Amino acid sequence: MAPYHKNNIVLRKLVLTCLICWLTIIQLNAQKALNPILYADVPDVSMIRVGDTYYASSTTMHLSPGLPIMKSKDLVNWRIVSYAYNRLDEGDALNLVNGANAYGRGSWASSLRYHNGTFYVSTFSGTTNKTYIYSTKNIERGPWKVKSFEPALHDHSLFFDDDGKAYIIYGGGRIMLAQLNDDLSGIRQDKKPQTLIENASIIAGPNVGLPAEGSQLFKINGKYFLFNISWPKGGMRTVLIHRADNLAGPYEGRVGLQDKGVAQGGLINTPKGTWYAYLFRDFGAVGRVPYLVPVTWTDGWPVLGNHHAPDTLNLPENKSLIPGIVSSDEFSRKKGEPALPLVWQWNHNPDNQLWSLTKRKGYLRLVTGRTDSTLLLARNTLTQRTIGPKCSGTTSIDVSGMKDGDFAGLVLLQQRYGFVGVKSDHGSKWLVMYNAQSGVATEAASIPLKQATIYLKASCDFTNQTDKAHFFYSFDEKKWEPIGTPLQMAYTIPHFMGYRFGLFNYATRETGGYVDFDFFHISNTQ
Repeated sequence: MAPYHKNNIVLRKLVLTCLICWLTIIQLNAQKALNPILYADVPDVSMIRVGDTYYASSTTMHLSPGLPIMKSKDLVNWRIVSYAYNRLDEGDALNLVNGANAYGRGSWASSLRYHNGTFYVSTFSGTTNKTYIYSTKNIERGPWKVKSFEPALHDHSLFFDDDGKAYIIYGGGRIMLAQLNDDLSGIRQDKKPQTLIENASIIAGPNVGLPAEGSQLFKINGKYFLFNISWPKGGMRTVLIHRADNLAGPYEGRVGLQDKGVAQGGLINTPKGTWYAYLFRDFGAVGRVPYLVPVTWTDGWPVLGNHHAPDTLNLPENKSLIPGIVSSDEFSRKKGEPALPLVWQWNHNPDNQLWSLTKRKGYLRLVTGRTDSTLLLARNTLTQRTIGPKCSGTTSIDVSGMKDGDFAGLVLLQQRYGFVGVKSDHGSKWLVMYNAQSGVATEAASIPLKQATIYLKASCDFTNQTDKAHFFYSFDEKKWEPIGTPLQMAYTIPHFMGYRFGLFNYATRETGGYVDFDFFHISNTQ
């Protein structure tokens, strides 16, 4: 019996060892980061590392404040720490007045750089036809200084060479190089912009769809590397890489990545010398989501993900985007706190006379100052991103201050929007749901409202690009009832942005009405 007993113990130890190994493997896989690293609309990322800290900028177009700066210690988990501007500029389109708007325009792709102890981030605007360069010594606290000049240099990359001279690389298809004034106030008049690459798209094939754009230039080990994106007809978004020994060229190029439509971005390395490409992917109604792709080097060329964009990464696991990218808000402020947390952005430049957190403490008050025909024309809609794969937003609204013809509530904002809210009509108030998935907003439900306070909820399912939203109401915040019809969300080019939660109040007949929002709660569940 002794030999049998000894073998049995050995077998048990072997099984236990295998079990521990299996559990360890599961745990290690569970701790891996997942792509997209941010399941939210954070497009056109530009990224730098200063010491052991990473910073990134992104596009926010018609929203205000704009040009967000995000911070991370691990390349995966980010939080918004500042904006380069409170208002990009003035004008009817940016202010959403006189029938004009900046949907899908505003400020586009930015370029973030660190040079001689100063942070720089630049952008451009088709709305104003200007290029903007912002600078600060303290990227998290500012203040930011700005230089602007005409024209708007499309999808440009700000670049400081080793000799300290500053350049901008820009264009679509034909990529151009321009040297800037020493104070970055514009293009040097004595240095005519030159063609860097006549047709940067050709390396992706002859069937050019979207010409090469989204320039980002880097100097690594003495060589210049230019990243672009193209979209060949019948194909997918494609990473293009050109390299040269001299800034002015000549450049040789190759396709860097053609997988899942993951493209547009650049290179970043860790303090330990590990390289990644930061890119983004069109991901349906939630928007354009950032991806990381591991990079190795072969014959002096960056090889992106062994030509694939992986689903997992050997990086720390993703934490919730709450509260770093989106967050709940009780609208209560202590002395010294900012009026609005950085997760919030207004739809276009706000009229600061018509919103308040002090008129009624603990509430956001939105007051109407003019009449509008639709929600998309309404000023002072306060927004923040939706997040995937699922999310929901809830709010409580006191509607006792509404005037005849007013609409107020909670919207999922894009061109094809949907909202649940309250309509004041000829002395009565109605709980309503409007659905604009057809392109025209139609009333899908209307229920008489007999109380001053109502609870509203919108939920989103972006799983596998399902892109469905549902709306709910409650009289007591305990029992929720569905209202109206499901919204089939769709990412549209006119707005060029993923869906956002929005708190709104607008008038159609007379001004001066107001509503008070008690809170906004966001969850990563439905």
